[in-house]
Amino acid sequence: MMICNTTIQTIDKALIAERFAKARNTYGSKARVQQLVAEKMLHLLMEHTCTPAAVRNISCNASPFQHIVEFGCGTGYYSRLLLHSLQPDTLLLNDLCSEMEECVKELCTSPAVHFCAGDAELMSFPQETDLITSCSTLQWFSNPEDFFVRCHHFLTDSGILAFSTFGKENMQEIRNLTGNGLDYLSLGELKTLLSSRYDILHAEEEIVTLPFATPLLALQHLKQTGVTGTEKKIWTRGRLQTFCNDYVRLFSNVNHDVVLTYHPIYIIAKKR
Repeated sequence: MMICNTTIQTIDKALIAERFAKARNTYGSKARVQQLVAEKMLHLLMEHTCTPAAVRNISCNASPFQHIVEFGCGTGYYSRLLLHSLQPDTLLLNDLCSEMEECVKELCTSPAVHFCAGDAELMSFPQETDLITSCSTLQWFSNPEDFFVRCHHFLTDSGILAFSTFGKENMQEIRNLTGNGLDYLSLGELKTLLSSRYDILHAEEEIVTLPFATPLLALQHLKQTGVTGTEKKIWTRGRLQTFCNDYVRLFSNVNHDVVLTYHPIYIIAKKR
């Protein structure tokens, strides 16, 4: 039964894959917010699932997670944190873009790590997985509710689903200026979609703003991190000039920079 009528959105997965594949060589140096989100996600995961001693040592030698799946691994920043800190017996890395395999190839030299390209909303994960996790990916899904149901099937009893995504204020400047953007779910809506099958161990959200000297640098940042996956209109000279003028007029800060808003959400849920 559909709990929230905003859970299904039309997503062009081929376009998303194309944009992120093109950005894979710049994502690692430009995705500053996503890297901070990954570090915080790991800290929260360990805080709420590992022993206090393990958290202090930033290592979970007695990890409750022998078998881990990371969907939307991208260039592998979060993947490396998971492998180093949780030291699982198996770590399955998944991404929509097959090109991301080259970005995590050194991780795959470990017998514990494997990469599998494909749409996480459609593919099957290994049965008896202890942890299904991800950073900055779920916002691209067409039907998160159905995905949560499928994860429940693949997790062990009391297994953990832990992810970060982005909320409704994410990229609000771009949506305001272009009318284009994702249909983000709120923290409350995500908790509702999880509530019938999971116990929420932790849930929080925050607002992060990045300053840029010019609107063109903000656009370049989006392109270099691949998050322009829903934009299909052609950037004519006139459209670009109007965009830049309006951006400066509406979204400048006291330092005369323009700002770009990120709205990270963090959730750790235990299978019931």
